Amino acid sequence: MRVDGVRVIGLIELCERLGAGLHPVGHAGVAKVQLTGVHISELDDPTPYLEGGELLLTTGIPLGGKTGTNREAIIRAYVDRLALHGVAALGLGLGAGTDSVPVELQRACVAAEIQLLIVPDGTPFMQVARAYWDLVGKTARADLAASLSLQTSLAQAATRPEAVAAVVKVLGTALAGWAVYLPADLSDETCWPPTHRHILPQLRLETQRFNLAGTRSAASFAMLGEDVLEYSIIDGSRTAGFLAVCAGRPLRAAERQLVLTGCMVLALTAQREWQLTRANSIMSSTAATLLVNGFADAARLVVVDLAGGPLAERVQLLAIRGDDAVALSTAELSEQLGSMVIATGENRLRESIRRSRLRCTTDGLTYLVLESPVTPSSFGQTAAPLRGADYAGVLSRPMLLRDLPGSVQDLRRACRIAPVGRLSTIPNLSGSSAAGWVTALVDYHRADLVVTVKSYLRHRGQWEAVARELGLHRNSVRHRIGIATKLMEVDLDDPDVSAELWLALRGSASD
Repeated sequence: MRVDGVRVIGLIELCERLGAGLHPVGHAGVAKVQLTGVHISELDDPTPYLEGGELLLTTGIPLGGKTGTNREAIIRAYVDRLALHGVAALGLGLGAGTDSVPVELQRACVAAEIQLLIVPDGTPFMQVARAYWDLVGKTARADLAASLSLQTSLAQAATRPEAVAAVVKVLGTALAGWAVYLPADLSDETCWPPTHRHILPQLRLETQRFNLAGTRSAASFAMLGEDVLEYSIIDGSRTAGFLAVCAGRPLRAAERQLVLTGCMVLALTAQREWQLTRANSIMSSTAATLLVNGFADAARLVVVDLAGGPLAERVQLLAIRGDDAVALSTAELSEQLGSMVIATGENRLRESIRRSRLRCTTDGLTYLVLESPVTPSSFGQTAAPLRGADYAGVLSRPMLLRDLPGSVQDLRRACRIAPVGRLSTIPNLSGSSAAGWVTALVDYHRADLVVTVKSYLRHRGQWEAVARELGLHRNSVRHRIGIATKLMEVDLDDPDVSAELWLALRGSASD
């Protein structure tokens, strides 16, 4: 390991390596201390040539030739100087003028908490030094192998589909701490280990405070009692996100290099994702433009090349008016539109918009095709336009894909007059939605849903009246209506829905 950039070896390791060639005085155990080096000196004061953490070897010359109280004072002063300078251990070589360990030296080392060891007669000091540096070399090779392994892991992580998560996991594991990637667009963070997700809110605040966006720089700060290091991830001139790491201690040189490599991999990943997003955006715009202009089959062919499978056959169309709507990402639009509704529909609407693959801008309006339809009756409108809201939205009802072009004109007209800060809905788009509802009811063959729904609408949702008319138990009626509601994805108690569906059922061949 390293301490402040200096490689260290444990005294226990060195004693084990040398065996009888280096051992503690008496029956004392070997202290768990780390050595930064081995130094040989016979000076009365060798500290000017020491940096701290060494094993100092001496034959006892600085201690010899002294007797009585004067000898004990000199030995104590010698040991105290070593302790003050941070010497980790003292090795006394026997056989070159000193045949036994002075009691005064033992007492002084115990008082100064310096490990006292014996180098027996016949063991050269250079053998001790050589053993130390052999261990350093072995550790260095192991560190290099580990570093190369981690660098390889980062390179492999960059090739995986979930590259960001893989890079963050490698860094968090290697540092034995945590690592977090915070996207600049405020989308979901990536954290390793997952148990540290509680730090994300405060980490976001610190990131905003340092305002690293647009800079190729790093910042360090204290958070929850630990030092955090954060880097900005730049892709060209764009800030893709921020990488924050914490090891609970100062990073070693190899670890700092590993984190910098991780930053580079994240930047390359961001660039690749941006290029892919740009390509998908072009294809998305092409497919959406074809779709709203009535070329559904051509749109399907384009969507085949987009990730995520074929185009859904039942969709909704969302029109948005706003000066800079075209510049916002789909995720950002989901937040803007989601803030315009309340109650349970808020999150469903956000998720549906976020997952939208088809988007285009024409005639000054932005259109999104929602493949996960949201029933308008499932969310409520805000009481008044939100302060500072610069967007207006209009959402169609769910419809079959082939019927979408017929809804565009009505949707465009409604969006141009929609109030700013509100998300509006259109109850009837040229009858196309109702036609799809009737088709869904007719295609269900396990029960006569058409007759059940017509009776339900005729009796304005009165369960007992419907049950008497059809000769069914009221629970059977409830079950059938529940199935019909799921198939059509509408609320039959919505007056707009019931009126539109009633006219469609009366005009259908199933009447």
